[in-house]
Amino acid sequence: MHKGFVFVQYFAYLCTQIIYLCMESIKSFNAYIESSIKDNWEKDALTDYLGATLQFHDVARKIEKLHILFESSGVEKGDKIALCGRNSSAWAAAFLATLTYGAVVVPIQHEFTPDQVYNIVNHSESKLLFVGDVVATTLDGEQMPGLEGIVYIPDYSLVLSRSESLTYARENLNAMFGQKYPKFFHKEHVSYFMDGPDDLAMINYTSGTTGFSKGVMLSYRSLLSNLEWANGALKPNIKPGSNVLSMLPMAHMYGLMCEFISEFCFGNHLFFLTRLPSPSLIAQACADIHPAIVVAVPMVVEKIIRKKVFPQIQNKATRMLLKMPVVNKKVKERIRAIVMEVFGGNAYEVMTGGAGFNKEIEEFLTSIEFPITSGYGTTETGPMITYSDYSDFAAGSCGTPVVNMEVRILSPDPGEIPGEIVTKGDNVMLGYYKNEQATKAVIDDDGWFHTGDLATMSEDGHVFIRGRIKNMLLGANGQNVYPEEIEDKLNSMTMVSESIIVQKGDKLIGLVHPDMEEAQSMGFSAPDLESIMEQNRIELNNVLPAFCRLSAIEIREEEFLKTPKKSIKRYLYQEQAQA
Repeated sequence: MHKGFVFVQYFAYLCTQIIYLCMESIKSFNAYIESSIKDNWEKDALTDYLGATLQFHDVARKIEKLHILFESSGVEKGDKIALCGRNSSAWAAAFLATLTYGAVVVPIQHEFTPDQVYNIVNHSESKLLFVGDVVATTLDGEQMPGLEGIVYIPDYSLVLSRSESLTYARENLNAMFGQKYPKFFHKEHVSYFMDGPDDLAMINYTSGTTGFSKGVMLSYRSLLSNLEWANGALKPNIKPGSNVLSMLPMAHMYGLMCEFISEFCFGNHLFFLTRLPSPSLIAQACADIHPAIVVAVPMVVEKIIRKKVFPQIQNKATRMLLKMPVVNKKVKERIRAIVMEVFGGNAYEVMTGGAGFNKEIEEFLTSIEFPITSGYGTTETGPMITYSDYSDFAAGSCGTPVVNMEVRILSPDPGEIPGEIVTKGDNVMLGYYKNEQATKAVIDDDGWFHTGDLATMSEDGHVFIRGRIKNMLLGANGQNVYPEEIEDKLNSMTMVSESIIVQKGDKLIGLVHPDMEEAQSMGFSAPDLESIMEQNRIELNNVLPAFCRLSAIEIREEEFLKTPKKSIKRYLYQEQAQA
């Protein structure tokens, strides 16, 4: 046998053993949390923007005190603990405490109505409910008879207790902590629940557009697999100890995994926007903390570009210089520097997900070689399905399949004809809680999760979302109409802030919320806006196939109602159109 071949075999064996040993060194998801806390003990961990900062050892103390509270009040491994409140350091610590204790965490969107919260708490059979400052004033404990207590997130005081042991434990928590650790609480005392891959970690209720949402059961395998993706795709590009801005709701898997869990495990310093993350607040926070990566929904990026960047560059001089080959490159570099500064000047990349990216903004960012990229996922996959680094970003794409996941397009010609995205792998949920029928409707006998999303896929594996199957409309002659594609064009037109396409009989109607701030600054009246929208309709129809053309545009003065991840609740408006 050739010596070179033997050496290659031996080298491959060594690599395999090294990988195996590395995997063995961290056996569970909670071990990542434990390791990060110990390795970064004296470093800054969590900050409420413009507020107090917790270092990793402070987070460990909060986790330990909550563990004492849980144990003393009879919470057992596998019990459900719900969290409902705005992003904050205290929310994050309660989340980590629940998982590292071995209980099942049930994050609830703080925007949900009281009735939705009651339904989720009762359906999940939660034993405790943590509530934020705003939520605490809206809930009636009598509507959640199975709860043993309601805990106030900011200071972990009791809003409601139906258990003497819970009341006693909370009243004597500091004394019990001091008794357990009479001298000091050291990193050596940190030891967390060793989870198994198939143990239930979370029940995450989807935002839901009709009725009550379904409880997605995510195992530790899903969380660990998503973290492995982040370790490989994001961590190498972010310097340890970097500042990171958390603006997405942590009760939603996209923000929870990509902004919070992964960055905490990297040992980075997270800043939570504890109030409504408007584009102006986000821009100010970016300027203050200089985040190492920006994770956002497309709408936020689009609004920041339109409000903070375009006014600086959309002038006659800049447009003329961009047409001159000699200085074109330098002008683009200057524009890219302006955009980078708007996002804090330090971001490795800006990653978007949760909705489609406006093509006008995307083309602008790619033309100046700005580090923009998009990912795609679902709550049911905790969340990642596809992602590509900005260096591999393909315009209009949401990336390629992530580690541990297979992706297929159910189409006779996946490159040209849209088909449903199906995926299989470690990220996929265990199923819907207490809803076997709904589980069987989306996970087939071979383990493929059917997303309900339509896409095409290029030969090199880039996935291009074309719309939701349930959103697809039928033209007068049975043609498939994908409203998202029309909306993308309409959203780039004059004075359009956001839009949706609905169907009235056999006609397509564009509902538009104009940029009311711009309209007021320009002194436009209601008739002026109607004239502008009619011109938009004519121009739009000129570039659309006959069966996709709009019969009318209707103006909506108020913003469209949205889900927590900022997707328009289009079913509300489609129902109104059909009424």
